[in-house]
Amino acid sequence: MAHHPSTDPHGLKRRGVLFVLSSPSGAGKSTIARMLLADDPELAMSVSATTRTIRDGEVDGRDYHFVDLEEFRRMVAADEFLEWAHVFDNRYGTPRAQVEELLAAGKDVLFDIDWQGAQQLFQIAGGDVVRVFIFPPSMTELRARLERRATDAEAVIDARMARAANEVSHWDGYDYVLVNDDVQACFRGVKTILAAERLRRSRQTGLIGFIRRLTK
Repeated sequence: MAHHPSTDPHGLKRRGVLFVLSSPSGAGKSTIARMLLADDPELAMSVSATTRTIRDGEVDGRDYHFVDLEEFRRMVAADEFLEWAHVFDNRYGTPRAQVEELLAAGKDVLFDIDWQGAQQLFQIAGGDVVRVFIFPPSMTELRARLERRATDAEAVIDARMARAANEVSHWDGYDYVLVNDDVQACFRGVKTILAAERLRRSRQTGLIGFIRRLTK
């Protein structure tokens, strides 16, 4: 899927990377995602569509594409999503056209999605997908982080913790796992993974042509 026109000085075109970050809510994937985007101009964020109500400070089209349930169902029926899932009584999905446009523009695409979305994306795009799961240092610390955010009622935090246990159980569906007990160290680890995956031989689509020129 990931057709990618970017080249290096030797004309080595490569396939784009569909870079997935997943973690339980509060474990830090959104922070790491923001740091990656600020650091790397070759990377662009996939903005999900959601039926969730917009929150204070969020911007439609930047944080999410906010749609009603009827529109979301229409998009599902029209096969406009690469992946979608139910999360806490809301629906979230990745618009297909947006991802294809980013790849065509020479960007690698970053996804902040859960294990269900990662699994669906992998079924569609296979080797173009790189999946990274971020663990909290402990479930006690995870709950403390959620409580410090002060954005959710106790019942909502209880639900997030129950979901976190389920999400952690799917760690073995990922290519890489990291523990976020230090956000800068975790960020460096994620950056290293992305850099290595961009250099993977299987992504160098112009390699055979280069070698032929090299050995003439």
